[in-house]
Amino acid sequence: MKIAHIIPGSGGSFYCGNCLRDSKYMKALLDLGKQVIKVPLYLPIFDDAHDLNEVPVFYGAVNTYLKQRFPLFRHMPAFVDNILDSKKVLHLAAQNAGSTRAKGLEEMTVSMLLGEEGLQKEELERMVHWLKDEAKPDIVHLSNALLIGLARRIKQEMDIPVVCSLQDEDVWVDVMSDKFREESWELMTERGKEIDAFIAVSDFYAEAMKKRLKIEDGKLFKNYIGVDAADYKVVPIEQKQPIIGFISRMCEENGLGVLVDAFIHLKEDEKYREVKLKITGGKTNDDTAFIKEQKHKIKEAKLEEDVLWVEEFEGEARQIFFDSVSLLSVPVLNGEAFGLYQLEALASGIPLVQPALGAFPEVVGLSEGGVTYHPNSAKKLSKAISSLILDKEKLTDLSKKGLAGVKEHFDVNKQAEKLVDIYEQFTKKKV
Repeated sequence: MKIAHIIPGSGGSFYCGNCLRDSKYMKALLDLGKQVIKVPLYLPIFDDAHDLNEVPVFYGAVNTYLKQRFPLFRHMPAFVDNILDSKKVLHLAAQNAGSTRAKGLEEMTVSMLLGEEGLQKEELERMVHWLKDEAKPDIVHLSNALLIGLARRIKQEMDIPVVCSLQDEDVWVDVMSDKFREESWELMTERGKEIDAFIAVSDFYAEAMKKRLKIEDGKLFKNYIGVDAADYKVVPIEQKQPIIGFISRMCEENGLGVLVDAFIHLKEDEKYREVKLKITGGKTNDDTAFIKEQKHKIKEAKLEEDVLWVEEFEGEARQIFFDSVSLLSVPVLNGEAFGLYQLEALASGIPLVQPALGAFPEVVGLSEGGVTYHPNSAKKLSKAISSLILDKEKLTDLSKKGLAGVKEHFDVNKQAEKLVDIYEQFTKKKV
């Protein structure tokens, strides 16, 4: 079986859970003997920018944006397209706030959902013909439902199944103005009829999106995100200092402000004078003012020496981060569909403290590797952290349970086998 995964890239400027999810699945599928082709959209794939030299980056972020906003760019010569789609330009674009949030990109989102009826129809044709003539997959897997507009032309031209992951589309769409939000959900619902199978990353999100997209029975599957515990090292809790960790894009939506406030509240008690906070996960220019505000709060509280900001978060740097922290919290304001950082922490023997929102209770409950709290306020988070951070016995128990829970419920190799089972249900219908 040959699988083409169409994946929006982040360019590596911040911790991209969806990008990492897809990359981990790629490796597991390859280990199962499947042929897998990563097809990047917009920007190079997170932690895999070398793919840019092997497979074209379709819908280059800069090119696509300029053509959407300024009609002049729709008639530029080919060499201009080549410059705008170059590796250097795309990496610079990864720092641009507009590539990571919906504000300012509402019209382009709708245009992408329109597929061959949108302004990017020429790029769609280029990608479809590359898939047909060069890649020649047996099935195409779209990374999320915002790419659903690609499905019709792929199926028309190649007559193969198209499946689509579901993860956090609501985070992008629901911040739009009423007009674009309603139009986007309507288009996803309508175009979703052309998808053979939807694959949600949690029970929570499967239920949410079944209602949102009016998905028919038999077309919706749940397949958890996974990690390979063998890829991570576990440093025993008793060998660690009391350090609270945060790893995700350093922005307001991911709850960094809540965690900073909780830390400041915690440190008001002299009992926690040795506790530190370690923050990593990258950022875009859009996050600069917010991060500056958090650093100002920390300075005002005279806690600068107790808060560590770590710039590097990929590869070995990420493991070094996990080696040092004894508890992880990413208190996303409204929860999310999953949160891969939870599995990476659990596989590194690090307990979780997460708000009881989205899929967090599902992951924490199955893994037994942490606690949840409600509501998602700084005081509640501070209280939850205070009940654990100095209790080595509790942390060690949660660490052991969490690692066992990851191996049982969230092993990427087992999840990849389930993914192949889903693929085969639809590829066999074509035989």
